[in-house]
Amino acid sequence: MKTINKYLLISIILITPMISNGQRHKKPQNLVKYDFKKIHFGFTLGINALSFNINKNSNFINNDSLLSMLTEDQKGFNLGIVSNLRLGRYTDLRFIPTLVFGERLLNYGFDETNNLKLTSKRIESTLIDFPISLKYKSARYNNFRTYVMCGVKYSLDIASQYKIDDEGQELVKLNNHDLMIEGGFGIDFYLQYFKFSPQIKLSHGLINILSKDNTVYTETINNLKTSGWILSFTFE
Repeated sequence: MKTINKYLLISIILITPMISNGQRHKKPQNLVKYDFKKIHFGFTLGINALSFNINKNSNFINNDSLLSMLTEDQKGFNLGIVSNLRLGRYTDLRFIPTLVFGERLLNYGFDETNNLKLTSKRIESTLIDFPISLKYKSARYNNFRTYVMCGVKYSLDIASQYKIDDEGQELVKLNNHDLMIEGGFGIDFYLQYFKFSPQIKLSHGLINILSKDNTVYTETINNLKTSGWILSFTFE
């Protein structure tokens, strides 16, 4: 949460001076007819940080050897294709299938003869995301406008190992299907030849993605849900 708040604060600090400067001076508008297009396309790229929301069960309290279990986000990369349908003057419907490379860490602390032994389980994912969202825009001023968005996302993990034989490695396995809700905000900048939009978006998983087995790494978890953020840059 501290990491998310930090990136939100940095985004606001960077964006606010540009908005204030734009409001003081009227400028010739770029791409005057752009917003009247019924459908338009583009691409997006950015960075992500994936993590987990962990719900522990009573086995964790009763387990004398497992002292702690924490999640740690890791940075990744994403690339997507934008399809935008104009619904009204201030509202768009967007579909942005995205290829996401990410990973997460689960850190465990075990009591081993009165010494703390730390063990990490790294979970790598290659996701194909299918998000559908509504984008609500402010009125355009000069060559920019702000917006907020919200939506749902289905995610398919094509690198999921939930069916493989781990051969005694005691992997933490995730199911390959996930469903999330999303929300975020950004700014559309109308440049001479295209529209550029930085955006930050938060995601929260709705379903349990843990594939349970009989190891100490998963038997203490009731459910495991996705959380994360994406900082993206869109060109349309």
